[in-house]
Amino acid sequence: MTIARYDRDMNTSLLESFAGALPIPVLLIDPSERIAAANPPALRLFGAAQVGRHYITALRQPAVLDAVEACLRDGVTGQARYLGREGSRDTSWTVTAGAVALPHGRGAVLSFEDITAVEAAEAMRRDFVANVSHELRTPITALSGFIETLRGAARDDPAARERFLSIMEREAGRMSQLVADLLSLGRVEQEERQRPTGTVDLSALVAQVAALLEPVAARDRVRIRLELPEAPVSVPGDEEQLRQVLSNLVGNAIKYGGADRDVTLSLGAPAQHRELRGAGVRLSVTDQGEGIAPHHVPRLTERFYRVDSHRSRAVGGTGLGLAIVKHIVNRHRGRLRIESAPGQGSSFSVILPAS
Repeated sequence: MTIARYDRDMNTSLLESFAGALPIPVLLIDPSERIAAANPPALRLFGAAQVGRHYITALRQPAVLDAVEACLRDGVTGQARYLGREGSRDTSWTVTAGAVALPHGRGAVLSFEDITAVEAAEAMRRDFVANVSHELRTPITALSGFIETLRGAARDDPAARERFLSIMEREAGRMSQLVADLLSLGRVEQEERQRPTGTVDLSALVAQVAALLEPVAARDRVRIRLELPEAPVSVPGDEEQLRQVLSNLVGNAIKYGGADRDVTLSLGAPAQHRELRGAGVRLSVTDQGEGIAPHHVPRLTERFYRVDSHRSRAVGGTGLGLAIVKHIVNRHRGRLRIESAPGQGSSFSVILPAS
């Protein structure tokens, strides 16, 4: 394996051989404080032009420079965080600077551990906790306030008591739905890498979900229209999870499609789909609502992302429904496609591999 170095007479062949075999970036700094060698991953990170230059001009970041300086001066092993860039993405690295004895004095070996994914996961965890806390704080605050009011000013006011109890029931239901969606999301994410082994009659499932949600649609003055192929359509899948996909998509269409309008549930016959590079079926849920601005569409499947937070909470949305849909579709090796424009309604399509 080729190791870039500027002094081929230096007796560092053993170190270079070790560095060349490592999958992580490794730099060798000689006693003159220049970068003497770099293995291929380090060349990809820093470029070959850095070899032979003083480490200060190559590394530049103060925390890393301090660790290298202490290592060369005192022989102590130190660590620092290095911020890099690969293509269009920012990367984070833990740099370990360890002393090494060279023929002309003390040198340093720098190894770089990529912690980009770890930091991204930690950021997601923090955001998730913050979002859950925010979602729960409002109903909990409301319940606490109404309980205090019922014990005090509204104790002997039947009308106020009934109104407050109604609001408390709604807020408790909202918390219950949020917890149910969080548990569902956790299960779906845990199973995402396990491909379903069952077979689902998608035609029958679509009809069942439409019948189940018909009373909800009637209450909101929404008509559900079915467009099904003549022959039954079956796909490999998990029936309960696909039922959840349909329920979430149709439920959203009823909530946001608007009264006195149609929600169309259409299922296509098996056909070749470019998205799957093979045979599949397309299931679409289309509403006639206000539509969604283009800049919102790519983020709709993010946890807790809402186009209109106030309206979403008013209709009982938790902001997790489409995230659950996305993970279920991924588990089924399918594709989720969203088409929408302001004033033109929205269409959510799930393309699943055919049996």
